Amino acid sequence: MTAQVSSLEPCTVPTMYFVGVTTGRSSIMKVFPRWSEILGLGAVLKGYDAPIHAPEDVYRTIVQHIKTDPLAMGALVTTHKIDLLEATRDLFDYLDPYAELCGEISCIAKRDGRLEGYAKDPITSGLAWQAFVPPGHWGRTGGHVLCLGAGGSAVAISVYVAGLPDPADRPRKFIAVNRSQPRLDKLRAVHEKLDTDITFEYICNEDPRRNDELMAALPRGSMVINATGMGKDRPGSPVTDDGLFPQDGLVWELNYRGELDFLHQAERQAAARSLTIEDGWVYFLHGWSQVIAEVFHLELTPELFTRLDEAASDLRPS
Repeated sequence: MTAQVSSLEPCTVPTMYFVGVTTGRSSIMKVFPRWSEILGLGAVLKGYDAPIHAPEDVYRTIVQHIKTDPLAMGALVTTHKIDLLEATRDLFDYLDPYAELCGEISCIAKRDGRLEGYAKDPITSGLAWQAFVPPGHWGRTGGHVLCLGAGGSAVAISVYVAGLPDPADRPRKFIAVNRSQPRLDKLRAVHEKLDTDITFEYICNEDPRRNDELMAALPRGSMVINATGMGKDRPGSPVTDDGLFPQDGLVWELNYRGELDFLHQAERQAAARSLTIEDGWVYFLHGWSQVIAEVFHLELTPELFTRLDEAASDLRPS
């Protein structure tokens, strides 16, 4: 059973929350009951919708509810990962090292009476990255990464790739583009704490035509990521229909549902530009399964993940 909530009432059964923007449209609302049965959770999932960059009291309301209601087990946080932590840091008894480094949380859990916050995205984005980026790709191609958007996902992906031990698995340059400067400044602050040989570049821009120019300047074999939320939480795409994706490049649309304009732009060039295209479905599966395992204190083995993947496969949006 799943539900959408507009207000927070006392839980009557073990409840996990989903903090997002349009949670009712997410496939997890259909996937969770299947996973709950496989995992023996006996729990329900409830969505908590908030506008992007919501007021602080909105975030404090949901976190305080989870902290004080004994049947509120925890939450997955998407879109609001940075803003929620900034507004509620004092309510947490523990933050994991990634949460401290990245300044965000994607998972709220409870353990031994403590409220804990975790940034799972460096782990989950890494698992999704491994699923479609060939080993040694960057050493062979000399490609760069152009990440359109500098929010939580951009932080997580860049932290993950900076920590890869083999230089051939790391891009030489990671370019982050965002429409507002403060997110770029926060991203830079995270990168300054890393020991890495990747060159990071930060560009404040919201003109899709400028993003086209940045794509055109990428070396062969580069990756372009849509981490803006455009095509799901906001309409449109960060590039225009005239923009050319890099030859032999990798294209990662972090969304798996919505209009997916960016994804369709890449698909139209897939054959001519020899593109490898990935949407956000695998990222979605890893993100949810990792958080559920943390919230309900489960061991998520590769075999168990395969069972969860198979159980969700027919619910993937076409």
